Amino acid sequence: MEIEALHQVEKLAEKKLAVFRQSFIRYIARSMLASMFIGFGVIVAFKTGNYFYTEHSPLTYPAAAITFGAAIILIFYGGGDLFTGNTFYFTFSALRKKMQWLTVLRLWLFTYIGNMLGACCFALLIYLTGLFEDSSVNGFLLSVVAHKMQTPTSELFFRGILCNWLVCLAFFVPMSMKQDGSKMFAMMLFVFCFFISGYEHSIANMCTFAIALVLNHPGTISVDGVLHNLIPVTLGNILGGSVFMGFMYYFVNKPLLDKE
Repeated sequence: MEIEALHQVEKLAEKKLAVFRQSFIRYIARSMLASMFIGFGVIVAFKTGNYFYTEHSPLTYPAAAITFGAAIILIFYGGGDLFTGNTFYFTFSALRKKMQWLTVLRLWLFTYIGNMLGACCFALLIYLTGLFEDSSVNGFLLSVVAHKMQTPTSELFFRGILCNWLVCLAFFVPMSMKQDGSKMFAMMLFVFCFFISGYEHSIANMCTFAIALVLNHPGTISVDGVLHNLIPVTLGNILGGSVFMGFMYYFVNKPLLDKE
């Protein structure tokens, strides 16, 4: 059963809340770290995928999806607060009456702000490296970003739901595993599933958009396009993490949790 893992979710939420209460600045810094780690995953994924993209290979997305798994391993072992995961942790803790709902909303807001700041800082660092200036290198990234900014709003919303459902599972399922090797394999497998399926992750998109905007980009990529994507995707991510993970695991395990 997943009861032991759910207890770890509660403890993790309590630790995050303790950091926030001790130092608002440290909490923001931890949130920035998480999106920067995702930024590393974004770079390696699109850099790898671009080798196949230039050859019009059907392996473009699988290659990018496999390498993007580095991001979740960095967050899991390197620390950091990710907005999408917190939609699950804090919802479950609030349902268990270990946290107030107003506190949950505040933590979500500040985590999101920290993630956004981290994405912007990482994009600036990438811009300063000059590694993505050449059009032969950034073609795949710009193509994907343009497509994300043109996808219908309703589709983005539902893709956001499915994405964070999988991403939260990628953090949750390994909690019941003992070996680091099996944990990393499970995390990379779940991330591969969400990436290859075409689902939408608000913080990964945030990092990708920030990088695209600091490059020499076409008119199909704009700040309006960022808002068009991030608003429905963020709402979908919240629903996927809070309802399909937080509420669902609370509901199906409530009789067992109440006995303790």
